[in-house]
Amino acid sequence: MIRILFFLLFLCTALTGSGQTKIEEANRAVFNKIEFFINTQMTDSVYNLASNNFKDQVSEDQLSFMLQNLYQLGKITDVEVEDFKGQTATYRVFFTDEHQLLAKLAVDSSYHYTTLAFMAADNNTKKVEKPEKEEVISQVETETPLDFFIDSVANSYIKKGETQSLAIAVFHRNKYKTFLYGETEKGNNTLPTENTLYEIGSITKVFTATLLADLVTKNIIQLDDTITTFLPDSVAPTPSLSGVTFKTLANHTSGLPRMAENWNRIAGFDPKDPYSSYDEKALFSSLKNHQSSREPGEEYEYSNLGYGLLGQLIAVVNQKPYMQSLQETVLAPLQLTNTTDRPDEKKQQEILPGLDKEGNVTSLWHWETMVASGGLKSNIRELMLFTVEQFKMPENDLQKAMALTRQFTFFTPDNMDIGLAWRMNMLDGIIYFHHTGETAGSSSFIGFSPDTKSAVVILSNAAESVNPISTEIMEKLLAE
Repeated sequence: MIRILFFLLFLCTALTGSGQTKIEEANRAVFNKIEFFINTQMTDSVYNLASNNFKDQVSEDQLSFMLQNLYQLGKITDVEVEDFKGQTATYRVFFTDEHQLLAKLAVDSSYHYTTLAFMAADNNTKKVEKPEKEEVISQVETETPLDFFIDSVANSYIKKGETQSLAIAVFHRNKYKTFLYGETEKGNNTLPTENTLYEIGSITKVFTATLLADLVTKNIIQLDDTITTFLPDSVAPTPSLSGVTFKTLANHTSGLPRMAENWNRIAGFDPKDPYSSYDEKALFSSLKNHQSSREPGEEYEYSNLGYGLLGQLIAVVNQKPYMQSLQETVLAPLQLTNTTDRPDEKKQQEILPGLDKEGNVTSLWHWETMVASGGLKSNIRELMLFTVEQFKMPENDLQKAMALTRQFTFFTPDNMDIGLAWRMNMLDGIIYFHHTGETAGSSSFIGFSPDTKSAVVILSNAAESVNPISTEIMEKLLAE
């Protein structure tokens, strides 16, 4: 599912004119042109309508990235004026795929826009939600008040009509427990087990960060080494990459955007399997054209592109594929035999099909070059083994690498610290580490507190986010 986030570009000066009517007419005339250019995917024409002040703030590549997301919503079918304040109009924009966005537009006297913003809109047409399930099969032993709490929170999630199965593992007070709910497929009356595989999406990033940390603790590279040494000669001279280091890739301060500008414009692109055709050539092509308005290390911006690149760099340094390094460095030592990027039917590695936000079955994602960003599949048992290893005093190479991933590297504006991939929060003086993951048909969470030796892993094969229940359960463990 395409997510359009608020994209505020630039606010500017007043229009000159002889009244609000003329201002509104000028505004709508410019928006009509923008509508036509969006429907015909003429990105350069949209940019040419911008004022010089706008262009000083926003590059054509940045605007292109936003518009590429819009193009996937289909053509604009209707536009309604929502509001008009000062020189800024707000339009409700309807697309063929039944999406709605709000668009803000301000125009100067030369009929060039000084403000262009698109943001999510609450649809007037109410979403038809599937009715809540009355009964859900489960396998839960409720022996303590904490067990009852977790079971209650889990049921609030799994009874939603757009969910199917839920697997929870908890390690607390030196005890390991599982909470299993729902069906592996609709109507089969079969619970997931602790070994059932799920897509874990961006939780993959903490594995990638561990590989990076392993290279650092072995003095093969340093976190502050620039990446250009390891890039192809055609890419290394790119000015915006000159200050990018391994650390800025790992803590999302590299200046690279969330997605590559060409991620959905390559040959063979499939919106239902968006990373399956994104190869090394496409990745380096994007980097060659990368422009950033800020220096690396200055600002946090979550970047899947950055972690896809980090995986490729790790492969270059190790002179072996990313998954081979992961197998040798992390998976084999911890005996994580079912954590993989490609489940093997011969090994009976069952992975559940996912459900989108409307509860419809969706395709699993396949990954090529971007695998280090979100391509792993795993289960609650193996993710808990990986997590509990974080509690140990660092003695061997892997434990030393894990310890490095938990070291502070950057402070974000929303009061969240960043290590290497791990996000860190404080609750009543107790620090806990966590990460989430999502694909088109899955939602996942991993969190732990070394001080209390408490951990939670939650996996769902539905796009319905597990983040709210994950926070409730994690904070309950810390309060205990």
